[in-house]
Amino acid sequence: MITAIVLINADVHRIPEAGQAIAEIDGVTEVYSVTGSCDLIAVVRVARHEDLADVIADRINKAEGVTSTDTHIAFRTYSTSDLDAAFSIGLD
Repeated sequence: MITAIVLINADVHRIPEAGQAIAEIDGVTEVYSVTGSCDLIAVVRVARHEDLADVIADRINKAEGVTSTDTHIAFRTYSTSDLDAAFSIGLD
């Protein structure tokens, strides 16, 4: 699975609608309204690199209210649940 984090800027009057529209796109697993240098952050998970273009360039970038995006493709995931599974010896 390929994961991309997409930082999204939107028209200030359209942020909730843009966020909802983006959340409904296949391949988008989460959308957050955030503070800081962008308005929304979307997490995209797809099977193939080619699918990123379909989801991000063809769908997210064209969602009504979106003014720009900045995409970051994840190399590796570090999280507590992943580390717990990696180091588990099967004892509960």
